[in-house]
Amino acid sequence: MSQFSPQSLSPVNVHRSTPVSGIPTGPEPWQAGLTISALAPVFLEWARYEMRRAPATITRYQDSLRWVVRDLGDLEITSLHRGHLLRLRARMEGRGCGEARTAGVLNALRSFLKFARDVGRINCLDPRDVRVPRMPKRDVIYLTPDEVRALREAILPAREDWQQSRFLQLRLRALIEVLLGTGARISEALALDRTSIDFERREAKIVGKGNKERIIFFTAESLLWVERYLSRRRDDAEAIFVTQGDSPKRMTGDLIKRLLYAAARRAGITKPVTPHILRHTMATALLFNGCPIGHIKELLGHERLDPPCRYYLGLDRRAAKAAHEKFLTYDKAEE
Repeated sequence: MSQFSPQSLSPVNVHRSTPVSGIPTGPEPWQAGLTISALAPVFLEWARYEMRRAPATITRYQDSLRWVVRDLGDLEITSLHRGHLLRLRARMEGRGCGEARTAGVLNALRSFLKFARDVGRINCLDPRDVRVPRMPKRDVIYLTPDEVRALREAILPAREDWQQSRFLQLRLRALIEVLLGTGARISEALALDRTSIDFERREAKIVGKGNKERIIFFTAESLLWVERYLSRRRDDAEAIFVTQGDSPKRMTGDLIKRLLYAAARRAGITKPVTPHILRHTMATALLFNGCPIGHIKELLGHERLDPPCRYYLGLDRRAAKAAHEKFLTYDKAEE
């Protein structure tokens, strides 16, 4: 099977009307014989630099296209038809792939075909023919206040002097307070530098999802832990959250996931505890405390209102029950 990687992208070596990144500007379609794996590196390059997709998204696209090539073969793009889609879904189902995995692969294939048609001007299968399975609505996982307290205690107990605590404990405590206090995505939190935060205004300007600039706000407690953590640092690295050693490096999301998993086990929390679960926890705390959903949208950095509505509006059953009792009546006289 052909191999391709978003880390080693190069223009596809085919005859074309212009050398710019392997994409023709004329109306002619690309020559026949261009395969999925041949166009994939250019698609990944386009998604990364033109569409500003996150590195994790690029990796998912790459992995999904490898699934397509493995299950269907390295087909010519112009030869793809609806029958191939049925075969792809059948083979994924035969291997026991869940709806989420199937949806991810088909979404990537649809984006790839859209790129081929709209950017590469290749006469291929209409992306609208790629039907992605509708995902069932899942319960939002979040930590209760008691679980948040247990997690904090498992990382750095209240009885322990932070000045005498292990540095790794203090670093992780500062990070979870930032995640709980800002609702930032883990990539956004780890991208923070010492100069990013305005401690007086309790805010920071960040570049979020889709390469869009936004402001995040900190609680007083989250900044207190950041200041405590920075006061124990003995390096001059610009990044806030760094590894230990002579040459500190900015921490990675995978490392944080492992640290949180271990802390959750010590805390006796059976739910999965990830940076994204802490983001849900911040959002649900705001909701349960009466924060309007529009403000939650802004604080989470969503462009549209429907994602937070879809995730969180069904959570506050207390408010739903109160509204049911208050507004549902058939006894009012007709006007």
